[in-house]
Amino acid sequence: MKPRLYIGTCGLSVWHSDDLGQTLTRMLGDTGLYSESRIWSLSACPARPNELLAGTDSGIYRLDIAARKWSHVPSGMDTLPIWSIAQSPHDENLLLAGTRPATIFRSTDGGRTWTDMEPNFPETCQFVMRPRVTKIEFDAHDPDLVWCGLEVGGVYRSRDSGKTWEHTSKGMISDDVHDVTAVRNGSRIVYATTNKGLHVSHDDGATWDLQAPFDSPSQYTRTIKTSADGSGTVWLCNGDGPPGSWGKLLRSRDHGEHWEDAGLPGKLESSAWCVATNKADPKLLFACAALGQYYRSTDGGERWDALPRRLGETRALIWVPV
Repeated sequence: MKPRLYIGTCGLSVWHSDDLGQTLTRMLGDTGLYSESRIWSLSACPARPNELLAGTDSGIYRLDIAARKWSHVPSGMDTLPIWSIAQSPHDENLLLAGTRPATIFRSTDGGRTWTDMEPNFPETCQFVMRPRVTKIEFDAHDPDLVWCGLEVGGVYRSRDSGKTWEHTSKGMISDDVHDVTAVRNGSRIVYATTNKGLHVSHDDGATWDLQAPFDSPSQYTRTIKTSADGSGTVWLCNGDGPPGSWGKLLRSRDHGEHWEDAGLPGKLESSAWCVATNKADPKLLFACAALGQYYRSTDGGERWDALPRRLGETRALIWVPV
């Protein structure tokens, strides 16, 4: 197994690395994807090991990893920015995609055809004018349970694998939601990151509480990611806004109850934004700041190295075994 890192940028398309991020190579237009594309999301499914999906400002693209070629996936999203893509861990043919303006498209045939589920999402909002679906997450244990977060619009929940959606944001002090994830610590705990702090739910999103403030001058949070080894370690991206002028990566060793500085080296010049993990090697982690500083850990996050290259605004980070 050799890890390959993929980075999705805003305006410079997708880059990749086969040497743990030490060098980065841009995927140019001859690979099938416009080389100045804005990439909002990247998604991979272990059941489809030679495939990577990219949500762009012009629909979805599928990468044949072995051939290093992109192909356009035709859908009703072709003129929309695709802010999130999720592939069910229970059914490799079930995919959900979220857009701006905010709606959910659903595919049950591996992406060959897509249906707009027309959820009752808000059409306008403060800050970004039209809401966008920033995260979709299938529950790892319940194939029918899915969450999604809207920036700006709160948390929504589906109990039928993404066919219908209900607004589940009671108790949240902000509906500017950036990420949603679930962890298991005996029971299910759901976290949602917002511009005003980290929210937690112990009843599958029916009610939420603002978690006690962590040690940071700003409670702005972005990505929250569980460690791939199921150890209870959770990673949380923090900073002073989008893109921000400083950032830090936080780590919890107890399923998100308490947080500490993860110790990224040097000064982050924008908010911490993404974390990439993979069950193929849970100790290999990558992280990035919003404006394109990149970091790597090979020991599960005990020590981090700053990578030499910067690419500018970055929205997606993923690594896969090849």
